[in-house]
Amino acid sequence: MDIPQFVLASASPARRRLLQTVGIEPIVCPSNFDESQIQLSDPGQLVQTLAQCKAETVVPQFASALIMGCDSVLAMNGEIFGKPADANCAIARWQLMQGNFGDLYTGHVLIDITQNKTVVKCQVTRVYFAKMSDRAISAYVATGEPLNCAGAFAIEGFGSFFVEKIEGCHTNVIGLSLPLLRQMLAELGYEATDFWQ
Repeated sequence: MDIPQFVLASASPARRRLLQTVGIEPIVCPSNFDESQIQLSDPGQLVQTLAQCKAETVVPQFASALIMGCDSVLAMNGEIFGKPADANCAIARWQLMQGNFGDLYTGHVLIDITQNKTVVKCQVTRVYFAKMSDRAISAYVATGEPLNCAGAFAIEGFGSFFVEKIEGCHTNVIGLSLPLLRQMLAELGYEATDFWQ
């Protein structure tokens, strides 16, 4: 079997770094898909649908490739949180999150153009947040990091200070579950090592 080029339909530097860490150097091709088109109340369905839309948007640019789309949200008390709109929104979110826990959902889609196959999965990781003072919340939001992240935190950055523990896949919280990716590649007939460079 010929090994196709691996395309990441995401502008996320964190997802790209995760892939590079395990030997995959993706072609980065952001989808620029308008996420506001999709309105679903179930977080698992939402992230899978968005991930698939992002990947499908990129497909026409390639004759033969394996295209990965991802999307993450944090669900807490029946509410779904994507990226906060601004600093005030991020502060309000953290006032809810601190001392609490949420479930981080990441939708993963692989579209194998050559085989005309698509695999869609969702991974969920529970994240427990530390109790925080208003001063600490303001200082964290002032770094700008929460404004670029689903759930208003990055576990691989300053936000790691404020995560007490997680239950489930660690890399899922960064934006891409590596164990799940390995399983999805296997479903398409590949070894993860096929994409090492």
